[in-house]
Amino acid sequence: MSMNRQQKRQMQKQGEIDADGEPVRGRKQPGGAQPQERTSPVQFLREVRGELRKVAWPTKDETVNYSIVVLITIVIVGAMIYGLDWLFSTFILELFES
Repeated sequence: MSMNRQQKRQMQKQGEIDADGEPVRGRKQPGGAQPQERTSPVQFLREVRGELRKVAWPTKDETVNYSIVVLITIVIVGAMIYGLDWLFSTFILELFES
């Protein structure tokens, strides 16, 4: 595979080739770290619970307001789609009637 100097330097930085331009056998772990053992399900759930405590949850009033906005938007968009569908279907039926 032919490559220019810039490509060689980039691949060397990424650890894909050595100084001679030969491919490195096997993949290195990112950052040179050794693979870690998997965490237990209990530890995973503890970490999830800790992260969920950091979330800024909306208040009840905010949730109600957002829900109303979403429902109104759905009704408006649905009505627009219905109206366009009716308009185009009427136009097509008039176009192809003899």
